[in-house]
Amino acid sequence: MAKREVDIVVISDVHLGTYGCHAKELLKYLKSIKPKMLILNGDIIDIWQFSKSYWPEAHMKVIRRILKFVTEGIPVYYLTGNHDEMLRKFADFNMGSFQLMNKIVLNIDGKKAWIFHGDVFDVTMQYSKWLAKLGAVGYDTLIMLNSITNWMLTKMGREKMSFSKKVKARFKDAVKFINQFEQTAADLAVDKNYQFVICGHIHQAEIRKIESTEKKGSVIYLNSGDWVENLTALEYHDKKWKIFQYRPEDFVKDDNEDDKTDAEDLDAKLDVKSLLERFRQEPA
Repeated sequence: MAKREVDIVVISDVHLGTYGCHAKELLKYLKSIKPKMLILNGDIIDIWQFSKSYWPEAHMKVIRRILKFVTEGIPVYYLTGNHDEMLRKFADFNMGSFQLMNKIVLNIDGKKAWIFHGDVFDVTMQYSKWLAKLGAVGYDTLIMLNSITNWMLTKMGREKMSFSKKVKARFKDAVKFINQFEQTAADLAVDKNYQFVICGHIHQAEIRKIESTEKKGSVIYLNSGDWVENLTALEYHDKKWKIFQYRPEDFVKDDNEDDKTDAEDLDAKLDVKSLLERFRQEPA
C-alpha cells in the first residue's frame, strides 16, 4: 500500500493503556502516511489509568511506529495533556527529532499556529482534579460497555451507537462547555495574533473560523478529536487543513502490511510498562 504524503499530522487523545483506545486502527493509519511532521497533542499515553495488567501488543506497536518516525528524522512533537501530565516535569526534553513540550507555536506557510492540549481551560482540572480522574474512569467504563453493546448490535445486523454522544446531547452543560472551550481558545489566539489555534482534550474534531467575543478579529480553530470514539486526526497538506476520519473499509488488510518494526520481540514492552508505572506513582 503506497503511503500518503502529508505535511503535518496532529493526533491527540489516544489514551494508550485503556480499554477504549483504538490502537489497531491508529496503527493502520500511521502506517498509511508519510508525514513531514507529527504532532502528538496530549493524552497519548493515559498515565492516569495505566495498569501493568493491561498493555496490549497493539499499544506497544503504536509507540514503536512513532519511534520509527523519529529514527527516520521526522520531527515529532509530544505536547503534554492532563492524562499524561506527569511528563510535564520533563518539558523541553529533546532527543534527535523528538521533542517533549507543553505547547508550541509553529510558522506554517507564513501563518502562526498555536498548538496545545487545552486542559488548561477545564475548570474541573484546575480545582477538582480528583473529580476529573473519577470522571475519566467512568468514561473508560462507558466506552468499554459501549464496545460490548456495539459488538452485539453488529452481530444482529443493526447500526452501532455511541453512549457518550447520547449523554452529551442530553446534557446542555456538556454542549455549553464545548462551546466555551472553543470560544476561549479563539479569544486568546486572536489576542496573541495567531492565525490558527489547535487543541485536543474535548474529543470533538472541528475546523471552523471563530470571531473573538470582542470582535477584534477571528482565528481558525482546529481540534484533532480522539482515537477512542471518533478516530480522527488533523492533516495539513497543500496549504489546506482537513479532518481525517478513519473508516475500516479504507484499510483492507494488505499482505505486505507487517514490517520489521512489528516483527520485533515484544518482551521489550515490559520496560515501557515499568517506566509508565513509575510515572503514575510519582506525585505530580
